[in-house]
Amino acid sequence: MEVAVKKLFYWMPFLFGIGFIAPLIAQSMAYWDIAAPLGMSRIVFGLLIGAPWGLVTVIRGRWV
Repeated sequence: MEVAVKKLFYWMPFLFGIGFIAPLIAQSMAYWDIAAPLGMSRIVFGLLIGAPWGLVTVIRGRWV
């Protein structure tokens, strides 16, 4: 169980990127009535930003 929890927490920044950052970007764009580029949906645009950001965070070990 301890190993499973450690692996979960290792990937937590990536999950945060797709589970919080992406919807936050999409909702912010909807609130200010900003269209996503290239005809994609707002959530897809948010995922294109949040997922790589979270993955880079996992690899580097820090957000900034």
